[in-house]
Amino acid sequence: MKIIESLKVKAKSMKKQLSAVYYAYQDIRVGWLPKLLIGVAITYALSPIDLIPDFIPVLGYLDDLIIIPAVLGLAIKLIPEEVMEEAKKRAEEEPIKLKKNWTFGIIFIAIWAIVLIIIIKAIIGIGK
Repeated sequence: MKIIESLKVKAKSMKKQLSAVYYAYQDIRVGWLPKLLIGVAITYALSPIDLIPDFIPVLGYLDDLIIIPAVLGLAIKLIPEEVMEEAKKRAEEEPIKLKKNWTFGIIFIAIWAIVLIIIIKAIIGIGK
């Protein structure tokens, strides 16, 4: 259970750090590629639905611990250091609270439902 708790803590910590990256995203000195990567990471982090659902032990938090940090790490490397320092300071002074995108979540649930139906039909078809 300690592994699962550790993964939960790390995933939540990563989501808190998104404030600084969000502020860096708004800076005009940041190019289009880091902005694209930041947008993808923030959208995925704020989505109520993950590629791997969080209720699956250990695996559920791997996407939060691998995908988001990898994309953000690449974006941060592409952001000028002075911009990132200013963004971190601003995030400490003005933490942001963003709403989760439930419309995107509903679409994602529909996609998963369709995938599950296709898998179930394939399994039933194999058994015949």
